[in-house]
Amino acid sequence: MSVGRVVGLQRSGGGVPKLPIERAEVQLTGIVGDWQRDRRYHGGPDRALCLYSAELIGALRVEGHPVWPGAMGENVTIEGLDWAVMQPGARLRIGTVVLEITNFAPPCNTISGAFTDGRFKRASEKVHPGWSRVYARIIREGVIVLGDQAELLSPELS
Repeated sequence: MSVGRVVGLQRSGGGVPKLPIERAEVQLTGIVGDWQRDRRYHGGPDRALCLYSAELIGALRVEGHPVWPGAMGENVTIEGLDWAVMQPGARLRIGTVVLEITNFAPPCNTISGAFTDGRFKRASEKVHPGWSRVYARIIREGVIVLGDQAELLSPELS
């Protein structure tokens, strides 16, 4: 599917878990009010937002992991979008925001609490291709509201 829906918006004053919000003002640097503790590896223009799949969270829960939206530090949780299309270079419109996927988000020890026995590498693109969160840069600032569509854009529309 090339259209999904936002089922989770999360931010924090630093670190994880990120906590649920209903509406997010998104600037080039990310969600207003969101902060990352270690800015060497998180945040910045090419990592302004972190996105993840609601279906993958559900599958991880079935495996026994105590994960939920925001537990892995993602800002936007999307349902109904084929996660295989979430590759670097892909562009999406979410609410009034346009973004471009820049890279896969490597997991680190700070999200170990979301995984049984701390096995956070379960969300590693290198170890388990297709299960990673993704980072995005903002192409057009705007607002995302819980329930907004997340639409994959064809290159000529972005």
